[in-house]
Amino acid sequence: MMTASPSSSPAPPTSPALEMPAQYDAATTEREVARRWRGADAFAAQDSGSTRVGGHHDPFVIFMPPPNVTAVLHVGHGLTMTVQDVIIRWRRMAGDDTLYQPGTDHAGIATQHIVEKMLAAEGTTRRALGRDTFVARTAEFVAQTGGTIIEQLRAIGVSADWSRTAYTFSPALSRAVREAFVRLYEEGLIYRGHRVIHWCPRCLTSLSDEEAEHEDESGALYHVRYPVAGDPGRAVVVATTRPETMLGDVAIAVHPDDARYQPLVGQRVVLPIVGIEIPIVADAAVDPAFGTGAVKITPAHDANDFEIGRRHALPMPVVINPAAEMEAGADAAGRVPTALAGLDRFDARARIVEMLRASGALVRVEDHRHAVRHCYRCNAVVEPRLSDQWFVRMAPLAAPALDAVRSGTVRILPDRWVAVYVNWMENIRDWNISRQLWWGHRIPVWYCDACGWQAALRDDPPACPTCAGALRQDEDVLDTWFSSWLWPLSTLGWPDDTPARRAFYPGDVLVTGPDILFFWVARMIMMGLHFDGRAPFHTVLLNGIVRDTQHRKMSKSLGNGIDPVDVVTLYGADALRYTQIAGMGLGTDVILDPENLERSFAPGRNFVTKLWNIGRFLLTNVGDEIPAAGIGDLAGASALTRADLWILARLDTAIAACDAALGPARPDATGRWTGTDLATGLRLSEFVEAARAFVWSDLADWYLEHCKGRLAPEWDAHDRAVARAVLLHVFDAALRLMHPVVPFVTEALWQLLPTTDPDALLIRAAWPIVRDLPTQLIGRRSGATRLSAHTAAAEYDLVREAASAVRQIRADYGVPPGTVVEAVIEPAPASRAVFVEEATALGRLSRSEARVPAPAGTAPAGTALAAPDRGAAATAVLTDGTTVIIPLAGLIDVAKECARLRGELTRLDSQLAALRGRLANPGFLSRAPEQVVEGERTKEREWATRADLLRARVQGLCPT
Repeated sequence: MMTASPSSSPAPPTSPALEMPAQYDAATTEREVARRWRGADAFAAQDSGSTRVGGHHDPFVIFMPPPNVTAVLHVGHGLTMTVQDVIIRWRRMAGDDTLYQPGTDHAGIATQHIVEKMLAAEGTTRRALGRDTFVARTAEFVAQTGGTIIEQLRAIGVSADWSRTAYTFSPALSRAVREAFVRLYEEGLIYRGHRVIHWCPRCLTSLSDEEAEHEDESGALYHVRYPVAGDPGRAVVVATTRPETMLGDVAIAVHPDDARYQPLVGQRVVLPIVGIEIPIVADAAVDPAFGTGAVKITPAHDANDFEIGRRHALPMPVVINPAAEMEAGADAAGRVPTALAGLDRFDARARIVEMLRASGALVRVEDHRHAVRHCYRCNAVVEPRLSDQWFVRMAPLAAPALDAVRSGTVRILPDRWVAVYVNWMENIRDWNISRQLWWGHRIPVWYCDACGWQAALRDDPPACPTCAGALRQDEDVLDTWFSSWLWPLSTLGWPDDTPARRAFYPGDVLVTGPDILFFWVARMIMMGLHFDGRAPFHTVLLNGIVRDTQHRKMSKSLGNGIDPVDVVTLYGADALRYTQIAGMGLGTDVILDPENLERSFAPGRNFVTKLWNIGRFLLTNVGDEIPAAGIGDLAGASALTRADLWILARLDTAIAACDAALGPARPDATGRWTGTDLATGLRLSEFVEAARAFVWSDLADWYLEHCKGRLAPEWDAHDRAVARAVLLHVFDAALRLMHPVVPFVTEALWQLLPTTDPDALLIRAAWPIVRDLPTQLIGRRSGATRLSAHTAAAEYDLVREAASAVRQIRADYGVPPGTVVEAVIEPAPASRAVFVEEATALGRLSRSEARVPAPAGTAPAGTALAAPDRGAAATAVLTDGTTVIIPLAGLIDVAKECARLRGELTRLDSQLAALRGRLANPGFLSRAPEQVVEGERTKEREWATRADLLRARVQGLCPT
C-alpha cells in the first residue's frame, strides 16, 4: 500500500523554542552563558575553615598545571584543561564543594628568553640594562601580556575559581619558595656542589637532568690512537663521539678485569695534539664491550668521567667556555692550541679530526647512532660542564614518594606509567636547582666577603651579623620547577595554617601530560609528603599528546599546530571540548589534522548541532507548561507505556555506564586505591560515548520519533501529558550527563526547560542517578498485564527491532523516504500482545502501516516472498521468531530492481573470483606483507557475505 506522508503537527503558541534560533549560534550562546555563570559566581569554592579529613563529603580539588604567564593557548593546554574541567564539573554536580585552583607560572627561562629577544630587536641587552632594570622590564611585560591565556581558558569553558588565581612569582608564593629553600637548607637537603652539570650555551644557564632531553641522532665514533709513553710502538686506541673534549683528557680508563689492558694499568700515554702524558687507570665503571674497551676521561666535560676522576683524584681542567667555545680555564693552561682557541665546539671538532688524521692518530671513523641531550627550551645541544651549582639531595625525598605509589596512596593512570615512575625514583639523582638567569626567585643565600659568613635566610639581612660588613646575595635564581613543586601547598597559603589549606589540602586529581611526570608530578608528591605529611593528590591522570595525522607531536617548529582559539571561533568551544574528549582514550594520544580543521572538529560541531536541534524540536512540541506529575508519580499510577519504560531503562543504563567509566571519585576508607580501582577510572572517552549514544540514538532516533504522534493536540490528553513529562525528564537528565563535556549548549538548553527554576544553573544541578521503577500495568486495550519495568522495556526492544527491519528493507529496495509502506507482522506467540498494542508506534517509527496478524504464507529470513495475493514481498525474521513482511508491489519496479540486483551480483561474483584467485596464489601469499594478506582475506569474507545476500534477494524477488 502506498500513502502520502502525514504532515507535522503545529507547535503550541507558548513554546520556549520560539525564542531559539533555527541554527545554533555558538558565539552568542557561549558569551551569554559565560555571562550568567560569572554573574552567579558559579565556579567559586567555599572554604568554611573546617579541616579536611579524607571522608566522602570532603571537597573535591584539582590543581591546574600553571601555564607560562606569557603563553597563549595551544592544543596541549586545551586538552589538559578540558579534561580537568570535565572532572571538576562532574564532581560539582555530584554534590561536592569543588575547588579548581587556577594560576600561572613565571617561567624563568621562557619569559627571560622572550624579553631578551625584544631587547635585541631594540639594539640592547639585559647586561646593558643591568639586573634591576631588566627584572623591572620583564615584570612590566608580564603585567601587559600575562592575562591572555587566562582569558582564553575562560573562553573554552574552564570553570576554575578565578578569584583564587595564583602566580608563582607573587609575594605570597615567593615567600613559600624562600621558606622551602631555607628549611631544606637547614635540613641539609640543599647544598652547594662542584659537579658536572648540563649547560645550555644559548640560554647560558645550567639545566636539570630532566630539562636536558635526549634525542637520538646520527653521529660518528672516532677511534683515536694514544701512544704509550716511552714506547711509541705501542698504543691504546680510544673510541669517542666528542673528540673536541680530548684537550681536557686527564686519563685513559679500562675495566680492571679486561685482560687486554691489565699490563698497561699504571703506565702513561701521550695525549694527541696536546702532547702531555696522562695515566692509565682501572675502574669498574668502564664497559669493556663499548668501542675498544678503553675510554678517555675528561672530568670537567662528562658526568661519568667526573665520578671516575673523583675516585682517582684526577685533575679537572676546563677547556670549553660557557658559550661552547674552546678556551682553556685557569687550570688548563697550554691545553688549547692557538689554532683552536675561540672556535665553536663543533667547528673545533672538525679541525681536531683533521689534525688527528694528519698526525696519524686517527685510526678510523664509524657511523654511530647515539642519544644527544638538548635544551628543553631552545633545543641547543647541551654541554656537560664542571660548575658550582646548588643541588637538592633527592634520595631522602624520593623514598616516601615512591612508597606512596607502591602502597596505593597515589595511583597513576594509565598504570603503565607506574613502572616508569618507580624506575626514575629508584635511580634518582640530585637536582641542580640553580639557574644563571635574572628572572626568577633569587637564591636566598647571602655571603660576607669580609669574614666568610654565609647563610640561607627567610628575610633580607641588613648587614653581616658577625662583622657588620656588607653582604652580597647569590647571583643565581632557582629553577622554575622549584616554585612549581610547591604549587598544591603554596596556592593554599603554606607555610601558614590557612582556612583554604585546612579545607582543600590534600587535593584529589592531578591531570597533566606524561612529559612532566618527573619535572613536576613526582616532585609535588615529594614536597607534599615532606612538608605536610600527605601526598597532594590521590590520582595522577596522564593524558595523551595531541598529534597530527603523521603522529608527530604538534609544535610551532614543525608548523603543524592547531590554534584552539581558531577552533572556538569557527566551531565553538563545545565542539573543541567534545572532539578532544571523545578522541582521547585513557592515556592515548589525540590525533587531529591541522590541514583540515573541518575533518577534525566536524564531529564535535555536529553533535552540538544535533543536541540543539533535539532541544528545539522537543521544546517546540512540549510547550512551557510544567508537567502536573513527575516520573515517580506516573510510575506509581502505572501511567507509563512500554516506550516510556524503555527510554527510562535506557537512561538508567546510560547513567550506570557513565558512572562506571568515571569510576569512584576517591580511594577507599583506608585512603588507598585497591583492586581494579587502582588501574581504572576516569575513562572519559567511554563516558562521553555512553552519554552521546543515549542522546543521539536512544532519545533522538527512537523515543522522540515514538512521541511525535503522542504530542499532537488531537492525541489523548492524559497520554500526551505522560509523554511530555517523560520527554522533559529524560532530556533534562541527558543534558546533565553531557554538561561536563559540552557545558555551554547544555546550560543554554536546560535554561529553556519548563521544569527549570528561573534562578537555577545546570552547572550546579544534581548529577543524575539510577532509578528503580515499580511494576507497571501494561496493555490497557487488551486487558492490563502487570510487568516489571525491565520486562516492558525488553518488549519495546522487539518493537524497535521490527522497526529496524522495516527501515533496512526500505533502504535495501530504495523505497523513497516519504513513502509509507505496508508492514505485515506475523508475531511469535509470546509477542502477539506486544505487537497488537504497539502497532501504531511501530508504524510511526518505520513510516509504515503496521498490521497484525500477518496473513498466511511467509518466506525464509532475508528473502523475498512471492505470494499470489500480494505479489512480491520482502521479509525479515526477528530474534523472537516474529516475521516482518513488506509487500513490494507498487513500491518498486520489480523488473528494474531485478536487473539491478543481477547486475550487481554479476560484478561482485567476478570481483570475488579474482580475489579468491589471488588468495590461492602462493606467490602472492609469500611476497605480500602479512597485513595486506589479512586485509584481502577480510575483504573476501565481506564480499562473500554480500554476494549471498544479493543471491537470496534475486532468488526470492525475481522470476526465473
